[in-house]
Amino acid sequence: MISAARREEIVSALRRGTVPGAGLDALAVGIEALAPCLDEELDSVARGRAGFKAVRGEYGSGKTFFGRWLQERARAQGHVTSEVQINETETPLHRLETVYRRLVEHLSTADTPQGAFRTVIDGWFFALEQDVLADETLDASDTAALLDRTNALMEARLASISRAAPAFAAVLRAYRQALAEGDMQIADGLIAWLAGQPNVAASVKRRAGIKGDLDHFAAANFLAGLLTILRDSGYSGLLLVLDEVETLQRMRADAREKGLNALRQWIDEIDAGRYPGLYLVITGTPAFFDGPQGVQRLAPLAQRLHVDFGTDRRFDNPRAVQIRLAAFDQGSLLAVGRKVRDLYAAGRACEERLRRQADDAYVEQLARAVAGGLGGKVGVAPRLFLKKLVADVLDRIELHADFDPRRHYQLTLVEREMTVNERAAASALSVDDIDL
Repeated sequence: MISAARREEIVSALRRGTVPGAGLDALAVGIEALAPCLDEELDSVARGRAGFKAVRGEYGSGKTFFGRWLQERARAQGHVTSEVQINETETPLHRLETVYRRLVEHLSTADTPQGAFRTVIDGWFFALEQDVLADETLDASDTAALLDRTNALMEARLASISRAAPAFAAVLRAYRQALAEGDMQIADGLIAWLAGQPNVAASVKRRAGIKGDLDHFAAANFLAGLLTILRDSGYSGLLLVLDEVETLQRMRADAREKGLNALRQWIDEIDAGRYPGLYLVITGTPAFFDGPQGVQRLAPLAQRLHVDFGTDRRFDNPRAVQIRLAAFDQGSLLAVGRKVRDLYAAGRACEERLRRQADDAYVEQLARAVAGGLGGKVGVAPRLFLKKLVADVLDRIELHADFDPRRHYQLTLVEREMTVNERAAASALSVDDIDL
């Protein structure tokens, strides 16, 4: 049962034409069959293993929706999640320090929707203190002894990471000391450096005995350190979604080759057990996985990701390293439209009128009209269709008792409200006036 507040969050996001941040199970169409296998893999990660999954789908098949739907499921099972959009300028895949920085910025828990990194670190220190205080020989009022014992326990927990990245433990130690002294400026600077942020003051770095900014190799070790902290803090693991990996195809040749090789290294290191507790998911188009400018340019990577999709889609194996999402068809569009209509209407004073004026027949009529305005390409229609359904139809039915969408509403689609892919799909030179 979805609460009224959660329903309004979903409806508000759809009204803006964006993917809701939560409650995605209520909108999922066509991916529910994948849930049992994905839950099994998340359970395996929670037991200390690592996992990898490649998700392929055409534009409009719902890859971003799938990633956020999976993140929501993972958080409900005690995982921490993060989503990073891969692009050439800000987060190229071969520069792990930028991926790590965005990962930390978007870190989410069930209690903290985004920016949970500092909460996780502080929670870990609290957990260490509780472990230390379990020793009844320690005087809880002896702050200095408690700090020393907590630092010693921290060093023991991070021993394997410290050998490869001594700066990780050094910064945590200095951060803990700054908190104990009440020096919040130093503490803020140290946590920013630990999160991969550039341009941290030299005076802050001196407190931890470090220099420079985080680089690619240190970021790999810091990620392993973060996984250790999550495990010690009682979290099940980390689900990291790398979205729009297909942008590698549009990068310069040298950046593309480095990015593909970085992806191969990620997979190999996951298989080698370097990142216990990590479930890495990448999304991309079929062209990225099968085309000449994508995965196929690097034979070892192509071998690792190859899956035979020649059989009927009904018999796909969700346990395979690569899974495919079905493109939205008219039935899927109608199904999600009904779900949104029911979600919107539930519990409202005018529920009966909403269901009568926007009945299944009208929802189907609107879905066909929007798809027709986009050249019949149903796969790119969901965002605009749901935005029109909520903002132009359902809102008006609720606000105006005499509004009848069949008589008073004419669908219009204009280029300025479309994304690049939606504009490309539009078949007419002008789609300003499309009759419903």
